[in-house]
Amino acid sequence: MAQNFRRYMLQGVGTAAADIPDGADFDSYDTIVGIHMTNTTTNAITVDCYISNGGTNHYLIKGAPIAAGGALQLLDGGAKEVVANGDRLWVQSDTASSLDVWVSAVDAIST
Repeated sequence: MAQNFRRYMLQGVGTAAADIPDGADFDSYDTIVGIHMTNTTTNAITVDCYISNGGTNHYLIKGAPIAAGGALQLLDGGAKEVVANGDRLWVQSDTASSLDVWVSAVDAIST
């Protein structure tokens, strides 16, 4: 069975939480296979990444520091997160326009 790979990109995320997929919930059982967050500023920043489900936030990482020009890779080393219809992934920085995010996922996996 062929898999439907997806990528989601955000640039300049700041102090307001930004969602993936943009403005919509995941629409099926999907697997997030990688989250890469890069600090695009010359100062250290602190970031959060969480999945919302039914009004509850489930943090993948909270208050994680990223050095100036550095990056943070979540779900590295084989870890995966399965999301369902209605879930949404959020990222946020403590600094305006400071975070670029790349998310790799497999869409509509078998249940």
